[in-house]
Amino acid sequence: MSADTAVPVRAPEPRPASGSARVRRVERAREALRRAAPALAFYAAARLTGMATMAAWAWWIGRHPRTLLGHSWDGIWYAGIARHGYGLVLPSPTTRGVVFNDLAFFPLFPGLVRALSTVTPLTVVSSGLVVAWLSAGAAAWGIYALGERLYGQPYGRRAATLLVVLWGLLPHAIVQSMAYTEPLMTALAVWALYALVTGRPLWAGALSLLAGLSRPNAVAVAAAVVCSCALLLWRDRSARTNWRVWAGAALAPLGWAGYVVWAGFRSGGGLFGYFEVQRLWGSRFDFGKDALRFVRHLIVGRDAMAYYVTVAIIAVALVSLALLALERPRPPLPLLVYAVVLVVIAVGGSSYFASKPRFLLPAFPLLVPAALALARARPRTVLTTVGAMAGVSFFYGTYLLTVARMPM
Repeated sequence: MSADTAVPVRAPEPRPASGSARVRRVERAREALRRAAPALAFYAAARLTGMATMAAWAWWIGRHPRTLLGHSWDGIWYAGIARHGYGLVLPSPTTRGVVFNDLAFFPLFPGLVRALSTVTPLTVVSSGLVVAWLSAGAAAWGIYALGERLYGQPYGRRAATLLVVLWGLLPHAIVQSMAYTEPLMTALAVWALYALVTGRPLWAGALSLLAGLSRPNAVAVAAAVVCSCALLLWRDRSARTNWRVWAGAALAPLGWAGYVVWAGFRSGGGLFGYFEVQRLWGSRFDFGKDALRFVRHLIVGRDAMAYYVTVAIIAVALVSLALLALERPRPPLPLLVYAVVLVVIAVGGSSYFASKPRFLLPAFPLLVPAALALARARPRTVLTTVGAMAGVSFFYGTYLLTVARMPM
């Protein structure tokens, strides 16, 4: 990879005639999928093994794996929105002053679930799992494609394949197999970033718009697109007359901002009412004060294992972010902006401490330094590292769903 990859986005090239171009695009997509097939096979094997491990233990203790994957914690809320739309508001039965409002959940995932359950015989829960699994596959393909594009030389396809494998073996990777929104957001985010580094700002903006309808922290995708387009406009005079660059930057934040404004007025709180909905859930941005208080609590007292694992994951994420920023050649600007915003949101948010690793799942660029290091390592080192990560991922995913009994 040359230093040119630090440029946020290339100026778009002229489009060829539509007929032949369409055929070439299909052929390129098939070839790209063929190259990604080994990485996708490794990813599928990792996730299927993780689900099988969890399912075996769930059956042993008398719990249903499908329910654990498709209808637990936030999955219950998404299923409710898919069935009945928005409008459910419940006071917390255990915490005074906390009010659960389904407007806190963004609409794209439940909308897709409702559409699938309407046109197929699948139930809402099964549809949620199908949407999540397809999204996870699309995300894995996008991570491979982006890794191959940026790091195909001098590592060949090793770095890209390892990037996918590491993402599929994170301690919280079981969430990639649940009816949650992280797989969907990651898929849209990675393809938006791929569009940026390949000079397609309009596609990047459109995908960012969709990502913004999937999760609150998908604002990171919009930040990456807007910053990249702004830097391109500043550096390249010719880009200033290209409508695709301006349109991409304009589209990028519309999904996130549009839902935040709509939900605010729907809740009766006006323009910024959505943030009041989040505050009543107990979730707000406090620059990490609550997280630091909880870490202190873990040091001076005792609590569940998941909280200590969360501290370790946050520490590793911060170190990985520093390593990503220091990587030479420099990472492309969109990857760095995207990763920084996700880490800031995850670390700086209050409450739901055990969910912070889940909030970091879409931050796949944090795995780039590890993937590059393993690409340079001996095969024995790679096998040992991947094997250890697999053991931790399968055990910890099973623990989270069947033993921990805490919000994920």
